Order: sequence, then structure tokens, then C-alpha cells
Amino acid sequence: MSEMLAVRAHADTDHLVIEHIPVPEPGPDEVLVRVAAAGLAPGMLNLLAAGAFRYLPTVLGHEVAGEIAAVGSEVRGWEPGDRVRVHPNLNCRTCRYCTTDRDQMCAQQAMIGHAAFGRVPMPLYERYHNGGLAEFLSVPQHLLDPLPDGVSFEVGAKVHDLANAVRALKCAQLPLGSTVVVTAVTGTMGTATIKLAEHFGIARLILVARSRERLEAVRPLAGSVPTEVVALEELGPGWAEDQGLTRALRELDPSGADAVIDYIPEGQASWQALAAMATGGTWVHMGASTATPPIPARVIMRNCWRLVGTRACSRADARQVLDLLGRRALDVEELITHRFPLKDTNIAVTALMNRTEPIWMAVVTP
Repeated sequence: MSEMLAVRAHADTDHLVIEHIPVPEPGPDEVLVRVAAAGLAPGMLNLLAAGAFRYLPTVLGHEVAGEIAAVGSEVRGWEPGDRVRVHPNLNCRTCRYCTTDRDQMCAQQAMIGHAAFGRVPMPLYERYHNGGLAEFLSVPQHLLDPLPDGVSFEVGAKVHDLANAVRALKCAQLPLGSTVVVTAVTGTMGTATIKLAEHFGIARLILVARSRERLEAVRPLAGSVPTEVVALEELGPGWAEDQGLTRALRELDPSGADAVIDYIPEGQASWQALAAMATGGTWVHMGASTATPPIPARVIMRNCWRLVGTRACSRADARQVLDLLGRRALDVEELITHRFPLKDTNIAVTALMNRTEPIWMAVVTP
């Protein structure tokens, strides 16, 4: 096969183009992956509009799983037919961040099929900016992880999001038996966090989202962890101005939560959840919110709160997820709610952006 179907972003347009392009030839240290599933992320069009994609046109898609179709002459330990997931993070692998389980903080950090975040030269991103919303993908062998038998390609493609949730939970430094608030919990990151809760010794979850109906749908994901919900739609029309969310959370736990894992992209709910924490609590934000914090620094000081911002995951986080999946300690098949053929990627992205129906995790299957 000399050509493949791929989804590419072009300059000066926000519409993704589905077209035929040449199948990449793997170099000496590269493997050619036949894509079986690729994850979708709603934020990629926002990043495209913001100019975060340096090389256009480019194939989108940073979450990939499939089978090796061919290997380069210097590849060792991998064979055609091996089941793999592709780690999307491109970084230098030698700096102080890369060598201390913080590789997502590397100055060269970027993602295949996604965005570049730094301002330094990024030779890996220049070479490997094309992603996995295609029939084939060529990547360096060091980006491969074996996909355990029994783990579907769809779940393999979403390991990155599960690993992002692992990173957020690690950042919270939770004591055993914690009460944890998770916001924006009916989307990809929220549902991933619920499924991982029992693996972090969480004793109680309080889930926050707009819709009572959607909250009740995700509540069972917590398994044996006791779970309560707060629907923003039920707080009354003035909740954003009169601290309605803080009051609702304090009513459920007067002593305050040990941590808030915050995925809210806008508005004051993030800060109101923070204000409901216990003394010494940790607020972890991975929602890219633009809302201005209204809480004075002296309040943060007095309560000994820790505020942690984090992005993406490390390679160790992803391998922790793969270990849980491989040992059957974690089953997340139910999180894959939507599957789309490659030719319907624009329909899929529109559905993710609009959220008119509940979507936990969505994948494309070429």
C-alpha cells in the first residue's frame, strides 16, 4: 500500500481535511504502526486556532494504539504484529525533568499529532509532528509500549488520558482514606479519575458537574468507593456570585475535602471548590481555566493550602496504567462510549465540542 487515509489540519482553516497521503517509510530507528484506534481530544481545534501546531499541514491525533507493520534496520525488540500503544510525548530524555519522572515539563515537550508548548528548538517535534488519525504512523521505537493481551486497542489509545488522571492524583499527595472532590467529572478526565480512585486509597468521592442526570450516570464508575454528587444546575441562579458551590460542598463535608482534582475549563466553580478544602488540602488543576482567582493569598496562607498546576503525564504514569490494565486490576472498557470511522472524524469532533450527549471517551477506528 503506497497511500493511506489521514485526517490533516491545514493552515488558515479550522476544518479538518480527510485525504489520501503517502504511507510513511520507517527510518532505521523507527517503526511503522498500523493504527487500530486513535483517541480524540476536543481541545485540538482550540490549539489549532491558537497557532500551537507549528508544522502545517499535519496529521492530527496524539493517542494511538495498533500493531507494528514494519520495523527499521536498527530496531531491536520489536517485530511486525506486536500490539503496541504509542506514547505521544516528545522530549529530550536527558534534562533534569526527563530524568526525574517529570518529562512532561521538558523544555522541548510536545506531542505527536498535537501541539508544541515551548519556545526552544524541537527537533523531535519537527520530525514527528504527524499523529495517528490515519491508517499508519511512523514513530521512533522508544515511544512504543507493549499493549497487554486482553486490553483492547480502543483502551490502549486512551491510556494517555488515564495517565493524565494518574498524574493529577499523584500531585494531590493524598493521605490514605481521603475525601476528594472531582470537578467537571462527566467528561474524559473526570471519568478516568473516578475509575482510578480506589487505587489511590480514596475513601470518599464528591463529584461536581452541571447536570444531575449525567452525574448519576457516572456515579457507578466509582465501584466500592462511597460517592456523592453536586449538580451546578441545582444550586440556584446566583450560585456563582454567592459561593453556592462552596456551601454545598461544606454541607456534605463540614471539615473540608482533603483535595480537589479540578478539570473545569472556565468560570468560578474551580475557586469555589478550592474554598471548600480542609486545612492543608491540595487543589490540583488540569482544566486550563482562564478564570481569575478571587481568593487572597493570605487566605491560602492561613489554610496552608497547596495549589498545583499540572499538564499531561509522564512515561511512568502511562506505564503504571498499563500495569494496572495488564494485571486486570483496572477495567475501563465502559469508558469508551463512542467509536467513529476515520472518515467521520469531523462529525466526531463536532460531537465532542458540542457535548449535546454524554461522551466519556471517544475513539476513531481506521
